[in-house]
Amino acid sequence: MTAVRLSRELAEEGYSYAEMARLTRAAELVRVRRGAYALPTDEPLSPRASHLRLLAATVGQASSELVVSHMSAAALHGLPIWNEQLERVHLTRNRQGQGKVRRYVHLHCTPLPDRDVVEIDGFRVTSLARTVVDLASSLDALHAVPIGDAALRNGLRPDQLAQLVDESGGRRGIAGARRSLALLDARSESPGESMSRVVFHQHRLPPPEPQLEVFAESGKFVGRSDFGWREQRTLGEFDGRSKYGRLLLRSGQTPEQALFEEKRREDALRDLGWEMVRWIWADLFAPAKLLDRLARAFARGSRRV
Repeated sequence: MTAVRLSRELAEEGYSYAEMARLTRAAELVRVRRGAYALPTDEPLSPRASHLRLLAATVGQASSELVVSHMSAAALHGLPIWNEQLERVHLTRNRQGQGKVRRYVHLHCTPLPDRDVVEIDGFRVTSLARTVVDLASSLDALHAVPIGDAALRNGLRPDQLAQLVDESGGRRGIAGARRSLALLDARSESPGESMSRVVFHQHRLPPPEPQLEVFAESGKFVGRSDFGWREQRTLGEFDGRSKYGRLLLRSGQTPEQALFEEKRREDALRDLGWEMVRWIWADLFAPAKLLDRLARAFARGSRRV
């Protein structure tokens, strides 16, 4: 996390407020928010890093009774985050009442027992289960399910979520949370795959099998696909921007080599009678064409079966 210094700390070290202003104008300090500064960085901060810096600046000046929650907690837990939710730090106070939205802070007021609070990097933050339930109660399924899927991959148990939801009673948004949490599946390996499953569910497609492995009649492994519909003899692949980025390349492998191997894999799968459909982020937010392509693939694949 990028180190943040509060103005009162700098003042205790002998810096005057006029000096802080001069250092900011000279780009030797970066004003994170009122009363908080950081050193400049060589490279632009990622949205997560920028939010964590704002988080440190905000919590350092907030009441100790407040707990980091919602999307800010997701950032600390290493869960997927949505950039449009990062403009403000989300904090929760353990009491009933109306929350407040200010320039840098979204304050939530709701019961928050100690068992739902953990410590991460020195911050009091909602537990993994509580964070997932909070976000499932406030986001639509398209944005909540990727967060829940990632939490399951990080070790959260479904029974922990179920218990927390059952204890939430008539809490606002809990009905929507139940619907979103019913869709969770740790087998989805990326937010795009999770969102794809939500789109399929919303449009009443047959549920696909995530990470379907395909074998030849000889028993030889041919390939694995993000999604598979066995009865429709159709495979699906979500192509995120970094599908062939550095993290997915083998040592010494170039993106061109990865693409060539992927083409050979698809050819082998098609030779076994499987249809193949690919899609990108834009298809998930305007899915009509994707749904049409899948319908046509299902029809062709069903005839082969």
